[in-house]
Amino acid sequence: MQQTIIDIRNVERVYEMGAELVYALRDVSLTIKQNEYVAIMGPSGSGKSTLMNILGCLDTPTGGEYLFNDSKVRELNDNELAEIRNREIGFVFQTFNLLPRYSALKNVELPLIYAGLANAERRRKAVEALTKVGLDDRMEHKPNELSGGQRQRVAIARALVTQPSIILADEPTGNLDTKTGIEIMKLFEELWQAGNTIILVTHENEIAEHARRIIRLRDGLVESDGPRQAATV
Repeated sequence: MQQTIIDIRNVERVYEMGAELVYALRDVSLTIKQNEYVAIMGPSGSGKSTLMNILGCLDTPTGGEYLFNDSKVRELNDNELAEIRNREIGFVFQTFNLLPRYSALKNVELPLIYAGLANAERRRKAVEALTKVGLDDRMEHKPNELSGGQRQRVAIARALVTQPSIILADEPTGNLDTKTGIEIMKLFEELWQAGNTIILVTHENEIAEHARRIIRLRDGLVESDGPRQAATV
C-alpha cells in the first residue's frame, strides 16, 4: 500500500492587501501518495503558486491542516521546517537557481553540505545524481558553460541528491526551447518510473499531460482532480 506523503485538509491562504482580504486558496483538500506523478495546473492567479509554496513548506496556511509524512506542519519550528525543505523536498525551479561560480558537482553537493555530510560521501552522492541525469561528462563545468537543458539537469540532480520524499518542480520547462523541454519531461518520466514522487506546477497543458494525475485550480478552489485521461484540456 502506497504511503500518503501529503495530506492537505480544508486549507485556506488569505493575504491582507491594505483593508482588503484576498483569498489565494479556499478550502483546498487533497492527498498525494508515494510514487504519484501529479501536475497542479491553473491560469495566473488561480492559486497554484501559493499551493506550491505551502506544499514546499515555504509558506503556511491561514486555515486548515497540512500533514507532511504525518507531521503537522503548523506545529513545526523554523529549524524543523528547514530540515524538511532540505532533506524531504527536492525543488526544481524555472530559473535553475544554480550558483554561477560553482561547478555542476559543487552545485549538486550544496544540500549535502547543509545536511552535514562528510566530503567524500557528498562527492559520491553528487556524482551518482549527475550520472543519473546523464551529466557524468559535465561535472566540472560551471553553469555558463552548460546549455539550458544541461543546467536544468544539474538542478534536477541537486533536487535528487538528498533522496527526498517528493520532487517539486515549478514550471521546469519555462525557460527552455520545445525540444529541450521534451527531453527534460522524458527525464521526469524516467525518475517517476524509478520510484520518485513528482509534483509539477505548470500553466501549460502539454506539460501537465506528462503527469498521471492533474489537479486544476481556479480562483483558489480545486476545479477538478483526476487521472490524466479523464482531464479536460
